[in-house]
Amino acid sequence: MAAVPETTASTPGPAISRFPTPRIEDLPQDVRARILAVQEKSGFVPNVFLTLAHRPEEFRAFFAYHDALMDKPGGLTKAEREMIVVATSNANQCQYCVIAHGAILRIRAKDPLIADQVAINYRKADITARQKAMLDFACKVSTCAQEIGEDDFETLKAHGFSEADAWDIAAIAAFFGMSNRIANVASLRPNAEFYAMGR
Repeated sequence: MAAVPETTASTPGPAISRFPTPRIEDLPQDVRARILAVQEKSGFVPNVFLTLAHRPEEFRAFFAYHDALMDKPGGLTKAEREMIVVATSNANQCQYCVIAHGAILRIRAKDPLIADQVAINYRKADITARQKAMLDFACKVSTCAQEIGEDDFETLKAHGFSEADAWDIAAIAAFFGMSNRIANVASLRPNAEFYAMGR
């Protein structure tokens, strides 16, 4: 059985990460403001924010790219973007991202069942054929991008996805592939609050 990381001064209970967790009041103003805004909106601070905040420059770059991918207009809905995160995070065995983004997916899709279905086996989930094609492409990007070829793009096109949509699907899968690996290396613990959200 793996040892539980020691508790830090800023986190009661088991540590949220094997890396240092800074105190919010000690962070640069812009990083602190971002974290407090999230806390105001959701009622808690997602552990990923505190874990990444110990390296402020990387925190800024991470969330700038996250926002560029996840909050933009385009051919993918916000719920579909979260489906990509949940399915690929499962493929990468990232507990934090499956649980955290599963909560967001339930809320954005207004469906208490969808996140579990997508996380466990999206091919059997109650989603459209178009969304299954999207997740096929995303999971291929996540696990064997070297095998992506024109047939994959043609399949997306047949389901109504544009070239820009294909880029978005690939970029989300690739970005969260990086995020999944950092979360796993850091032993990042999901917040307890995520488990009940959107149920």
